[in-house]
Amino acid sequence: MRGVDHPAPIALADLMPWSVAALRIGRGWPLGPDAASLRARWRYLLAAEPARRAELFRVTRARTPDSPAAQLPGQRTGTGRLSQETGDCPEPVRVLHGAFDEEWLIPDHRLIDAARPELWRVAGPGQVFAVEPGLLPGAAGPPLLATALLPDGRPLAGRPGRVRPLYRRPGGREANLAPGLLDALAAGLGGRQQPEAVLGWALAAARHGERGPLVPLTADRELWERGTALGRRMLWLLARRDGERPKLPGGRRPYVRAPLPARPVELRYDPDEEALLLDEGRIAPVPAEAWDFRVSGERVLDAWFARRAGEPEPGSLDAIRPREWPQAWTSELLELITVLALLAALEGERAELAAALDAAPGGALGAAELRRAGVLPVPAGARRPASVLDHHEEGPEGQFALL
Repeated sequence: MRGVDHPAPIALADLMPWSVAALRIGRGWPLGPDAASLRARWRYLLAAEPARRAELFRVTRARTPDSPAAQLPGQRTGTGRLSQETGDCPEPVRVLHGAFDEEWLIPDHRLIDAARPELWRVAGPGQVFAVEPGLLPGAAGPPLLATALLPDGRPLAGRPGRVRPLYRRPGGREANLAPGLLDALAAGLGGRQQPEAVLGWALAAARHGERGPLVPLTADRELWERGTALGRRMLWLLARRDGERPKLPGGRRPYVRAPLPARPVELRYDPDEEALLLDEGRIAPVPAEAWDFRVSGERVLDAWFARRAGEPEPGSLDAIRPREWPQAWTSELLELITVLALLAALEGERAELAAALDAAPGGALGAAELRRAGVLPVPAGARRPASVLDHHEEGPEGQFALL
C-alpha cells in the first residue's frame, strides 16, 4: 500500500520536456514492410498520367502532387512539384511504425502531410526516442517504450502519445531533461547520472497517467540502481543499437516447425502447443506472454501480421507488394516474438520495483523537492526544439533556410 507521505510521481512531460507529435503521413503507400515494393510504387506513380497520378497519390488538404516541400533533414530528395518529378525513388529508410513494427518509409517530404522535421533533425547515431503509446484509459500495455529508429509515433489504438528524443541536438548532444534534473538526482543519490540512466529508470518505473506516463523518482541509491539496471535491459531489448540479437534462455528459441504458406491470411495461437499458426505454417515455441503482449490494449503480433497479410484496395499503390511472403519477414517475426517474450518476463521485476517504491519509508523525490531544487517549473525554452544556427536545409522549390 502506498504510504501517505509519498510524493506523487512526476509527469514524464516535466522530466523530458521537449516532445514532438506523431507523424501524419496522410497516405499509406509511402510506408511499408518491404523496401522494394516502395520503389516499385514510386515508379508506377511517376509513370501514370497526370489525372491517374493524382488519384494514386491520395490527395489531402496538406499534400497534392503539385505541393512543393522542403527536404527532410539528412535526406537528399527533390523539393519541386511531384507532378514534374522524373527521378529515382529516394532510398527508403528504416523507421518504427507503431510500437514494435520496423518498416520502411520513402523519406520525401512531398509525400508526407506532417513529417515533423524536428525529429529527423536529431535522429541518427547516439539518439534514443522515448515513445508514449496511444492514450487509451484502462488499456493493457506498457506506459512507455523506446527506440533508436525514427518513430512515427502512431498508436495501435487510442489517441497518439508524444515522441520525446533523449537528446535535443544531433549526435547525442544536450540531453532533453529538465534543466537541473541531473544535479538534483546527483545530490540525492550521491553520484552523477547519465541521461540514458534517467531514460532507463523511466522505462522501468513509469506508470500510466491520464495525460501520459508518470515517473516516481527516488533518492534511495539501492532502489535507483535496481531500477536503472532493469531499465538498461529494457532499453537494450527495445533499441538494440549494438546489433546483437536477443535470445530466450534455456534453448527456447522459436523455430519454423512447418513452412509458412506463400500468402498466409490468418494468424492463430495454440496455447497447448505454444505454437503460432500462420494458416498451416507453424512457429514454436512461442510463449503465451509473447502472443498476448499488448500495447494500448491491442495485441502486437496481430497488428504486425495485419500490416503484411491484410488485403489492400485493388488498383491502389498499396496493392504493389511482394507476391509471396519474404523470408526476411519470417526472420523479423522470430525476433519480434523473442523480444516480446523477454519484455513480458521483465514485467514481474517492474511490478516488484513499483511495490518497493510504494513501500520505501522515505527518499522519494516529488514535485516539492524538485521545485526547491529549481527543476520545476520547467522553463518554456526547454519545451521547444534547440536552434541550429549554422545548419542549412533545402526548402521548397530549391530555396535554402537557415535554422
